[in-house]
Amino acid sequence: MNADEGKDRDEKELDTFVENLTRLLEEGDLEVYSQELIAEFKNPTHAGRMPDADGTGIADGLCKDTMEIYVKTSAGRITECTFFTDGCGASIACGNRLARFVEGMSVEDAKSVTPSDIISLLNGLPADHEHCAALVVIALKNALRDLEGPECKEEVPR
Repeated sequence: MNADEGKDRDEKELDTFVENLTRLLEEGDLEVYSQELIAEFKNPTHAGRMPDADGTGIADGLCKDTMEIYVKTSAGRITECTFFTDGCGASIACGNRLARFVEGMSVEDAKSVTPSDIISLLNGLPADHEHCAALVVIALKNALRDLEGPECKEEVPR
């Protein structure tokens, strides 16, 4: 066997190893996290800062995660919502699910969103990650407060 054939074989073995490891990790994740949470984490459709947001909210968690929520509104309704976090997969999933949930909702209805709502929408969270749902709701409430006036507006670090 020449060097190129050996390299190809090694690369194929490594690819197979990585595929098997990924599959095992994903199977392990399903024992801890719901399929809904994993789907939100793997495809965060509403991730990103919104420089022209009507309302911006930030919350810092005891776990050292930071959650930022951005909203645009029109006629008393949330027309767009995005999030940015430096947190874990559960924080990403919570941010994305909340953003999808409140889009189209009236600002007044969005004020009543609770961490339990987010946990329910994700089909549960492990107890040690339930604070992620609280973090995202606090950030949302801060963004909604920011809509009420420029004196509440906080500059988001870039």
